[in-house]
Amino acid sequence: MKQILQSLKTGATTVAEVPCPAVGKGAVLIRSSRTLVSVGTERMLVEFGKAGWIEKARQQPDKVRMVLDKIKTDGLAPTLEAVFNKLDQPLPLGYCNVGTVMQTGQGVTSISLGDRVVSNGKHAAVVSVPMNLCATIPPGVSDEQAAFTVLASIGLQGIRLTQPTLGEAVVVTGLGLIGLMTVQLLRAHGCRVLGIDYDPAKLQLAKQYGAEVVDLSAGEDPLAAANTFSRGRGVDAVLITASTTSNEPVHQAALMSRKRGRIVLVGVAGLELSRADFYEKELSFQVSCSYGPGRYDPNYEEKGQDYPVGLVRWTEQRNFEAVLDMLADGRLNVDALISHRFTIDQAESAYALLSGTAPALGILLEYPSDEAVPDTVLRQRTVELADGGARGAGLAFIGSGNYATAVLIPAFKSAAATLKTVVSNNGVSGVHAGRKFGFHATTTDTDSVFVDPQVHGVVISTRHDSHAKLVCQALAAGKHVFVEKPLALHAEELEQIDVAYRATALAGHPAMIMVGFNRRFAPHVQKIKSLLNSMHEPKTFVMTVNAGAIPAQHWTQDNEVGGGRIVGEGCHFIDLLRFLTGSPITEYRVHKMQAATADTVAIQLGFADGSIGTIHYLANGSKAFPKERLEIFASGRVLQLDNFRKLTAFGWPGFSKMNLWRQDKGQKQCAAAFVSAMQDSGKSPIPYDEVMEVSRVTIALAAAAQC
Repeated sequence: MKQILQSLKTGATTVAEVPCPAVGKGAVLIRSSRTLVSVGTERMLVEFGKAGWIEKARQQPDKVRMVLDKIKTDGLAPTLEAVFNKLDQPLPLGYCNVGTVMQTGQGVTSISLGDRVVSNGKHAAVVSVPMNLCATIPPGVSDEQAAFTVLASIGLQGIRLTQPTLGEAVVVTGLGLIGLMTVQLLRAHGCRVLGIDYDPAKLQLAKQYGAEVVDLSAGEDPLAAANTFSRGRGVDAVLITASTTSNEPVHQAALMSRKRGRIVLVGVAGLELSRADFYEKELSFQVSCSYGPGRYDPNYEEKGQDYPVGLVRWTEQRNFEAVLDMLADGRLNVDALISHRFTIDQAESAYALLSGTAPALGILLEYPSDEAVPDTVLRQRTVELADGGARGAGLAFIGSGNYATAVLIPAFKSAAATLKTVVSNNGVSGVHAGRKFGFHATTTDTDSVFVDPQVHGVVISTRHDSHAKLVCQALAAGKHVFVEKPLALHAEELEQIDVAYRATALAGHPAMIMVGFNRRFAPHVQKIKSLLNSMHEPKTFVMTVNAGAIPAQHWTQDNEVGGGRIVGEGCHFIDLLRFLTGSPITEYRVHKMQAATADTVAIQLGFADGSIGTIHYLANGSKAFPKERLEIFASGRVLQLDNFRKLTAFGWPGFSKMNLWRQDKGQKQCAAAFVSAMQDSGKSPIPYDEVMEVSRVTIALAAAAQC
């Protein structure tokens, strides 16, 4: 199927062939008929992509500071690689989709097969969208009209924050698509509306919708017009639907408002506010968030947990429904807003309008009908990549997110692994990774790699809650498994893996399990291990991890999805100390800082040889400080490893230091060890018993930290 992608590196827009996306729990699969280009948002993305490096940096000063901090701690080369990898990821465009439901996922009850729906799906022939981001289209609303629903909901949410009452005087600054629909919705609320813009054509449309207007291109004074419009009292509210870096819209809104007036920013504007503008009038200012309550809440959007209507009357889905009702009875008229129509194959011409000088308002993209392209064609979930790729037996990658494409896949490629198939849920990241690294095929059908006889090993790099199930599937299929940490989230899952692992041996085709505990393969750690091997006395380890804060809403903090940060990342450091002692863990405990999440902890480990270790996993430090430091005390000697760049010895005969030009955490060596074992002995480079021991201890510590 076809999908529109944009390069953040160059700004180029392409129509790519990608697999049909998978439909997950609580989601619906939609065959697109129309999508609407969001001129403001998508023009901004295209212009950002076409900007040079200096201009990109100017537009994102916060990201520049993050880059500078990373250079200080990790070095220049790894930082540049991370930046270039991020910019190299293709961006799926669009969020105003109309189509017909082809399939519903588990738990979807409010939407049925064959329903016409609107959603915030991308510009693609088929999209998979969570059910709370969809709404059924009434019979009297055409697909073209319905395509404006999501953008209209953005304006409607701004209006809801403004809380207009019958007869109030409201200003709309910026008469693009959202602004013109906002005018109509305000008129439906019984408000008098004044529209402000530079474009005479848009001003004329606003007039047709019942607004009075101010033509800035003709030199008309908006403050004088607002004073007359409000009968000298000041306007009751101002909605800013413009897109600009200037502070003038907010300043102007404050000057034209009455005492205790309301200002809501729906679009983009400079926010260097003047206290004097707001102080004397006691003005309120609020920024509107997209389509409404539920936006960016993973529980609502991804898990389908709706808000009770008695507590939250207007969610983003219910805003969609309200707009559709307005379209159905004619109070919202979008027909005059359509300026261009293109087929999906002409998408590059459509996006050329965004960078040109020709006037454009509502740009609709049309998709082939079922007669032209049958559903069976669109449902194809595997795409063989035209530029070839490896065709022998080899590896399948399940998951092609940032870490996989930036670190894991390059590491396996450098180890001369045969890259067979790459799996992704949405198809886009899989196509990108497949072409970039030379995979033979990409697919959204995970099960297909388990039955492919040409796939001998599986690399799992998905969200943590899927790891255990995928490991068991791979083992049952007789595949060797490399799973990016963690192995599992719960003790019960570890038992299931153990049963599946032992079953492969009983069946006569023992499979290998390896977890991506890469730090034990790092050059510095290998050197430390060789030094410690000559010592038989117990050792003391102090590991400091300046992990940094992650929002409580992030998926890694969700115990059922990410497992929390101890399970998700802390396992690395437990494994590192287990490797360096070469001795089983006999006791463990955790002390947690009293906070909302268990990600600032001190972990204490005791080992069978008498060694002890402390891991300080900290989320309350500065990002300017290096992330990882390991100190080892033994027999009057000390080793200090700083961020996998510098190893210093104190009192160690014959050895003083080992420095590297760039950070090396052992990812390449870890991948190479797995590939070598898969091709040779089939014996895991990390003993199975150690993998299970570290996993059990980590899960137990995480559970204790939650208490």
